[in-house]
Amino acid sequence: MTRAAEQSGSGRKAVLLRLDPAVHEALTRWAGDELRSVNAQVDMVLRDALRRAGRLPGTAAPPPRRGRPPRSDGT
Repeated sequence: MTRAAEQSGSGRKAVLLRLDPAVHEALTRWAGDELRSVNAQVDMVLRDALRRAGRLPGTAAPPPRRGRPPRSDGT
């Protein structure tokens, strides 16, 4: 198994994606406008495209929540 195909500790797949620099720049601006990382923006765009095409698997985990995780110490 290649490093790019390995799963990260969160159970999500790591992939290498080659993009045209202009496409990457546009994606970076779009992600910034929506207060997301480029990685999260790619995930959202792909999920939306799969959903519209009727190809999003029912077993797909929901996208990770945005922002800071809630405090667990009760303060």
